[in-house]
Amino acid sequence: MRFLGERGIAYEEVDIEQRPEAAEIVMKHNDGMRKVPTLDVEGAIVSGDNFNAARFEKDLRAAGAL
Repeated sequence: MRFLGERGIAYEEVDIEQRPEAAEIVMKHNDGMRKVPTLDVEGAIVSGDNFNAARFEKDLRAAGAL
């Protein structure tokens, strides 16, 4: 994700098309939907198909990632 890279935040990208177990995790956290990106930030799940940079940055700060 460009947003994380621009802030120097390390992340692992997982292709849910290639890893069915990852798709199951994403759907578990999103009411059965395959929303991307879905991020696990220090145990806090942040997901959304309508990316809001300000809200995401707030969530990252709350999780201690920024």
